[in-house]
Amino acid sequence: MNIVTAAFEVSPFAKTGGLADVTQALPLEWTKQGHNAITILPKHRGINVDEFGFKKTFLTLNVPMGFSTEFAGVWEGKFPNSDSKVYLIEHEAYFNRDGIYGNPDSYFDNDRRFIFFSRAIFETIKALEITPDIISAHDYHTAYTMAFLRSYYKHEERFSKTAGVFTIHNLAYQGKYDPWRVMDFSGFGMKEFYPGSWFEKDGVVNCMKTGIMFADKITTVSPNYAQEIRQPYYSEGLHGVLNQRGGDLIGILNGVFYDEWNPKTDEKINIKFSSDNLDQKRANKFSFLGSQGLTNNDDLDLPLVCMVTRLTEQKGIDIIRERLDNLIGDKKFRFAILGSGQQNYVEYFNYLKWKYPRNAIVNIGYDEWYAHNLIAASDFLLIPSRFEPCGLTQMYGLKYGTIPIVRSTGGLADTVDEYIPEKKVGTGFVFNNYSADDFEFAMSRALDTYYSAEHLNQIRLNAMAQDNSSVKQAIEYIKVFGWALEKFNK
Repeated sequence: MNIVTAAFEVSPFAKTGGLADVTQALPLEWTKQGHNAITILPKHRGINVDEFGFKKTFLTLNVPMGFSTEFAGVWEGKFPNSDSKVYLIEHEAYFNRDGIYGNPDSYFDNDRRFIFFSRAIFETIKALEITPDIISAHDYHTAYTMAFLRSYYKHEERFSKTAGVFTIHNLAYQGKYDPWRVMDFSGFGMKEFYPGSWFEKDGVVNCMKTGIMFADKITTVSPNYAQEIRQPYYSEGLHGVLNQRGGDLIGILNGVFYDEWNPKTDEKINIKFSSDNLDQKRANKFSFLGSQGLTNNDDLDLPLVCMVTRLTEQKGIDIIRERLDNLIGDKKFRFAILGSGQQNYVEYFNYLKWKYPRNAIVNIGYDEWYAHNLIAASDFLLIPSRFEPCGLTQMYGLKYGTIPIVRSTGGLADTVDEYIPEKKVGTGFVFNNYSADDFEFAMSRALDTYYSAEHLNQIRLNAMAQDNSSVKQAIEYIKVFGWALEKFNK
């Protein structure tokens, strides 16, 4: 198949979260499987084109924007250590900025930037003379590719048998914008915007709804989340739309690109290890704590519980704030966090760092090397999310023998099973209710297990034996692509 992946962020070039990891892993796996997979993203200012070997082409894109035409350039490159091609769309006014979506707040013209990028996808495909079987668009930033495919490009020979597959990564972010702006930029005009139209939800443009309604198939990032979002509590107001398209909604569990996340081969961590030499994992913890200024006088063998997360309400910060201070104060464990987000949460964790300088390690921001080392060094990985479409972090933890402590929701429920000591089965510690009491009880079960060498070793072996490979994920997507193309074979 000729598969075009359209995404606003793709690792290792531009990343704010798990979306970038998925849009890296899938094209790489599809290429290995023999498909012609190309990836298109904006040329953000933060992309080091020299480091990644991108070259500017002589192509100039003429991109319709309402009643006018704007122009863009194209850079060509590949994923590192792969033949999978990557193209960057260059537009100084839209993409030569700090950050990807804003810095620190969303850019006021993100609606225009997303519409431009979605339209430029098609003009890039035409300039490259590609005939795509599939356009795989990810999250609301690229939702309008589905509308453009079905409206402006379906009569062009190149796109006449192209199917559109739209992937929902997080329904909480929908792209709600002023219809007068978006309907103008997109060229559809206000005549297409009315109550109940595929562009409208609650009186504004809803990009997520648009992608869902125009796509041939809709995927989301875990089977459990695909069921949850059809219920009012998890749907963020779109349960009616999702149930309307329920027959075309498929949950595919995200997978880990083990070329990047494998403690046996990970060049980012201090000491490589595997399930055959778990003593080296303990050595990683000591090495990491030493890098944070701790010494043997600080009881380095305390359980190390980490979080690698965005600091938002979704991630369960509120329920752990009710208990974390006292738990750390009891010196039952050492806590370390890497993350950024809401200022009130940042201030809380900085307060913990001030109050417990030897037992609370706080790093505000995101650093890929630090993330690898923190997960490799830690004993437990805390993910108490209120909701979690899939999550990759718990899968990283499993591979590194860093045992997840999670709330049972979304992809967390699909990937982590409660450890049962009597049977020696399970891979983590799970709580169901979104409450501080349930969180604390899960923590106590984990910490008790830490002091039982037999059970700690067993749960680590169970966790590291799990296969959450992106190879499996990529195969499932190919099945969905085949279903999306069936309409052209009738």
